[in-house]
Amino acid sequence: MANATKATIDPGEAEHFGKLAADWWNPRGSSAMLHRLNPARLAYLREVTDAHFDSDGMSFAPLAGRTALDVGCGAGLLAEPLARLGARVTGLDAAPENIGAARAHAAAVGLDIDYVAGGIEDLPSRRFDLVTSMEVIEHVSDPGAFIAGLADALAPGGLMVLSTPNRTASSHLAMITLGEGTGAIPKGTHDWHQFLTPDELTALLEAAGLQVGDLRGLGFSPARGFVLRDDTSLDYLVTARRV
Repeated sequence: MANATKATIDPGEAEHFGKLAADWWNPRGSSAMLHRLNPARLAYLREVTDAHFDSDGMSFAPLAGRTALDVGCGAGLLAEPLARLGARVTGLDAAPENIGAARAHAAAVGLDIDYVAGGIEDLPSRRFDLVTSMEVIEHVSDPGAFIAGLADALAPGGLMVLSTPNRTASSHLAMITLGEGTGAIPKGTHDWHQFLTPDELTALLEAAGLQVGDLRGLGFSPARGFVLRDDTSLDYLVTARRV
């Protein structure tokens, strides 16, 4: 697709997240919210990958023999669990500082992950069984080109899994007014106007030749933390495959 080669990195966003690199693995640091999100995201990934790749749900390495690409990988909070599930993982991030932190952490825990600094347009002609990109599309310069690039990276029979905040009053209150206002999320992380509704993201995925599958909300419970739910007003996850 022509748009797939278009640059999608927003330099300002890359610089913002690059400054957080050294603190990425601190569960009480600037990326604490991502640490809290990860269990729900991983539960969802296990569910949808088991269903898509016909795993029995009991294997410790259900992605063995599969390739996975995590786009906007940060310092590896999702890439490392994917590797532990058996996948041969490539992590891609626009901030070189994040890639440096990711490589160092993976080496320290004995994981072999291929980390690449750059945008999705920097991986031409590579195809992956699983393509993930969590809380990233709201930070890119051209969402349509970004989705086209992700689609080009998806192997035949593969699965794409995305997550992103919805553009609602609830997300503005939770993520910007409260999250950034109280310091729970680093100030300047989000631009609410860049958030995509499920309908808008679905349209981009379909324009890239993909078929949307499961759509699930991600919300917050005072008793349980972040949980999967039907309500998509705060944040949501979506799967797609090539038609």
